[in-house]
Amino acid sequence: MSRIAYVNGRYVAHRDAGVHVEDRGYQFADGVYEVCEIWNHCIVDERRHLDRLERSLRELAIATPMPREALKVVIREVVRRNRVKNGLVYMQVTRGVAPRDHAFPTKPTPPALVLTARSVPREAGERLAAEGVAVVTRPDNRWERVDIKSVGLLPNAIARQEAKDAGAREAWFVDDEGYVTEGAATTAWIVTGEGVLVTRPNGTDILPGITRITASEVARRAGLSIEERKFNVAEAKAAREAFMTAASTIVMPIVRIDGTDVGDGKPGPIATELRAAFHEVAEKSD
Repeated sequence: MSRIAYVNGRYVAHRDAGVHVEDRGYQFADGVYEVCEIWNHCIVDERRHLDRLERSLRELAIATPMPREALKVVIREVVRRNRVKNGLVYMQVTRGVAPRDHAFPTKPTPPALVLTARSVPREAGERLAAEGVAVVTRPDNRWERVDIKSVGLLPNAIARQEAKDAGAREAWFVDDEGYVTEGAATTAWIVTGEGVLVTRPNGTDILPGITRITASEVARRAGLSIEERKFNVAEAKAAREAFMTAASTIVMPIVRIDGTDVGDGKPGPIATELRAAFHEVAEKSD
């Protein structure tokens, strides 16, 4: 079956989908995006993802492309047309098409909206989680407003490629003081020797993760304690467990950091428990 994309009001074959050469997303990375997990035909944490999308748009003074309820209809139609039972739906909004100039367009310019969806076999993620993944650390060289989910992801892409070249699954960014900020596309967590979950506080230096919120709810329901504070690489390597969260990974155990085993080098029980219970707690929209 051919994949279908939604591009500025039209459902088109994925292979034919495209935007204008002067779309500001293409020219300046002047746009934002969101990714939602599809689980058993349901959209996971859709409300929170759309809240974050609207916040990103406000921060960049980009108009919303359509009312939320209309966007929800498009999301479901893209998922339906691609027959996705388990997978991801991607949404991107840019400032639109205008003559190339760094300053914002002076004439009214409708924002551009693109949606795609694809199936991702759940079995692949479960196999990965059963083994655990490795991460490498890299200096955080991104701009100062990574709390906005911008499509300007070149440092993230380079870090992820360096991780891949090193045989790892993810890269953790490290700030100038030696503290872990977040992954190239994930939220970073550790578990202390006392069993406390630690993740960096939200601010302009990290993206406020949606999966992080749900994972926190799962942890609290299980009676676990969470500290929102900074942690450095040495503490992470000495932790009992480490894991990452994102819509694309859910809760993914981390077993090595820069080649050093975390704990016994196997997925830890807390990360495994959080992953198993995640969808029982997450909001699921039909």
